[in-house]
Amino acid sequence: MSPHDVVITGIGLVSSLGEGPDAHWQKLAQPGLEPVLDAARFAPYTIHPLPEVDWNLQIAKRGDQRQMETWQRLGTYAAGLALDDAGIKGNDELCATMDMVVAAGGGERDEAVDAAILAASESRNDRDVLLNEKLTTELRPTLFLAQLSNLLAGNISIVHKVTGSSRTFMGEEGAGVAAVETAAARIRSGQSTHVLVGGAFQTEHSDMLLGYELAGYLHRGNWKPVWQRQDGEGGGVVTGSGGAFLVLEQREHATSRGRKIYAEL
Repeated sequence: MSPHDVVITGIGLVSSLGEGPDAHWQKLAQPGLEPVLDAARFAPYTIHPLPEVDWNLQIAKRGDQRQMETWQRLGTYAAGLALDDAGIKGNDELCATMDMVVAAGGGERDEAVDAAILAASESRNDRDVLLNEKLTTELRPTLFLAQLSNLLAGNISIVHKVTGSSRTFMGEEGAGVAAVETAAARIRSGQSTHVLVGGAFQTEHSDMLLGYELAGYLHRGNWKPVWQRQDGEGGGVVTGSGGAFLVLEQREHATSRGRKIYAEL
């Protein structure tokens, strides 16, 4: 063991199975567990939807909630769970010196505005003018704040007062791996003592599904286990909404705080 070993001291998790590590362990340990599915809203595609979430528990100000899209609220909420679990939330000194590495995709489009532009374009030839008209009159002023990938980290800083260095990797799966890799490398090198790292994905939005379907990735029809999807219609991907954040620490730092260590990276 080394004082600079990277250990996990906090887990924040929200998925279709619930929120928090305990709820997930209990569900996953149940024999014959059935997946939580929604096959109707985006048929023929099946998704794993979010559970009911009381955003007020981790994002106290309604004004902060209003300027976020669901993916940002989800990430900010999961980050709060991880900070709570690690005993860091509300500790001004630890939050001020905590670094953050986030994985985030692009924001959610305003589908109503997209539909209005497409409908109007059927009867007009000056589509460049039409596009400018719609973009300057139909988009709400705060939409841009919900689109920027690095504003997930920004919202976490505002809500949870995590104000050390901040980095955002844009993307989904690969970005998540890079975020954890970078956070762990900073701790091993001695650049950081404790880091909040994670991301969020909101699949319950048509344009999020469209990105996967354009490449033919989405599974169609009734849900099947992964190993039974090879010969199914469409691709094999069934997406789900979720947020996951970890608190990573130097072993020495975690031990000095008397924190429970879940695992070593």
